[in-house]
Amino acid sequence: MSAADNMAAARRLLERGFGDGDLSVVDDCVAADFIEHQNGSQGTGPDAVKSIINGLHESFSNMKLTIDDIVAVGDDVWVRARGTGHNDRPVMGRPPTGKDFEIDIIDIMRFREGKIVEHWGVADRLGMVQKLGLMPDSPRRIA
Repeated sequence: MSAADNMAAARRLLERGFGDGDLSVVDDCVAADFIEHQNGSQGTGPDAVKSIINGLHESFSNMKLTIDDIVAVGDDVWVRARGTGHNDRPVMGRPPTGKDFEIDIIDIMRFREGKIVEHWGVADRLGMVQKLGLMPDSPRRIA
């Protein structure tokens, strides 16, 4: 598959799968031997990805993922995106806060034959829990 094909598959998974909660795209984009390396979201195969998507949409209404930049280098696709949502459902064992969040996300996906076989991701989870009021902001140091 071409770099353009890989970027299109990554875009489909992130925008429709993660952003819209459409699980039907997962089997088309994720290989059976897929490995998730993202801290807190480890797992294998398409079912791991579906579980992560379900978890996000169970905690946040209006969950969206918007791709700001996407580039392919060889079999790898790199993405810079923004995740947004509204916390009107329990999250992290805590009651809903009723607050919105917007965070930065970096995703790196390795492709084989048009499907994602590995994923590494860094989402600003600290920023998210601070914006939701689940953790106080760090005190500012005065130099």
